[in-house]
Amino acid sequence: MSESLRVVIADDQALVRTGFAMILAAEGIDVVAEVADGAKAVDAVRRTRPDVVLMDIRMPEMDGLEATRRILSAGPDAPRVIILTTFDLDRYVYAALSAGASGFLLKDVSPEHLVAAVRLVRSGDALLAPSITRRLVERFARRDEQAATLHRDLSTLTPRELDVLRLLARGLSNAELAGRLHVGDATVKTHVARILSKLGLRDRAQAIVVAYETGLVTPGEAES
Repeated sequence: MSESLRVVIADDQALVRTGFAMILAAEGIDVVAEVADGAKAVDAVRRTRPDVVLMDIRMPEMDGLEATRRILSAGPDAPRVIILTTFDLDRYVYAALSAGASGFLLKDVSPEHLVAAVRLVRSGDALLAPSITRRLVERFARRDEQAATLHRDLSTLTPRELDVLRLLARGLSNAELAGRLHVGDATVKTHVARILSKLGLRDRAQAIVVAYETGLVTPGEAES
């Protein structure tokens, strides 16, 4: 898979760009552009059509959040975006997840984790432990219709799909969901895929955001 994997790195620190590029190149991953601000990131994505973008949040000219929004507004053909940050509970990271980013990495990530992360999101999965996403959302989500970042109608979901979404939002993995619902892994994956499709979401990170912003799950609510 790695030979055709194309990545854009957007970070205003040259050392970060160079270091990440060397790590990825050593694993056969093609770094098609390295840029220092969000505007150049948007342009690089248009020119090079990468699979994944490593996006710093704080950059000059245009920050990573606005660049992420513009890149992902292209629709289903847009690349996956991984947010780079030095803060694991940053409100900007939450906003980026709401905008459709597939996860985030701390800048001191190990080389092995960096490579695995890029390959994971390229495959269509979300890059983050559900429990970390839950902490982000519990801290920043607003459960009122005017303030919500993502507007979704949960009435399209079946009762079982609502149950799956509740458990997903509480940080359960697919294996844990399967055990809780007494079904197979394949059935869980089907439920999650249908939830994402019906709500027009990119991945489970956005699904967790929706669960909190619509009030389906409330911050601090205990698992049941």
